[in-house]
Amino acid sequence: MKNKTTASLLLTLLVLLSPFGNADVKAKISDLAWMTGSWSGPLGPMTLEENWIVPTDGSLASLVRMTGNGKTNMIELIVIEEKGDSLVLHVQQWDTGFLPRTPKAQTMKLAEIGENQVGFKATEPGGMNTLAYSRPTPTTFNIDIENSIGAKMQINLSAK
Repeated sequence: MKNKTTASLLLTLLVLLSPFGNADVKAKISDLAWMTGSWSGPLGPMTLEENWIVPTDGSLASLVRMTGNGKTNMIELIVIEEKGDSLVLHVQQWDTGFLPRTPKAQTMKLAEIGENQVGFKATEPGGMNTLAYSRPTPTTFNIDIENSIGAKMQINLSAK
């Protein structure tokens, strides 16, 4: 009987720890209100700006612009939406002339959430494996990215 109980316990643990046993991370769009604001900082010789609007009716969005050398080099639209009891992020970038960099937006699912921090994981191939945001102080906003080949970087922005 002890072996059956041990085997049952092990099976339960394997199911809970497997990718199929883990429930999606739960959150509401209102949990991301801390992202609201205009943020800016250097990205090499360029300047990156992120403008996050107040979360409303199940969505939060940001218009991102990269400028430098007297012109706009990239525009990005990020939309985070409630899906069931979790969140999904969609991101799409355009070059000057509104030419899309990819055929469609990349979709990412909520991977983690905490006080003034959130992380997403790609659900399909694209430019990023992970994308995370944090606001360690009222005037700083950080973006952590792992690209499709595993290289990691952090972009540090300040309140505008």
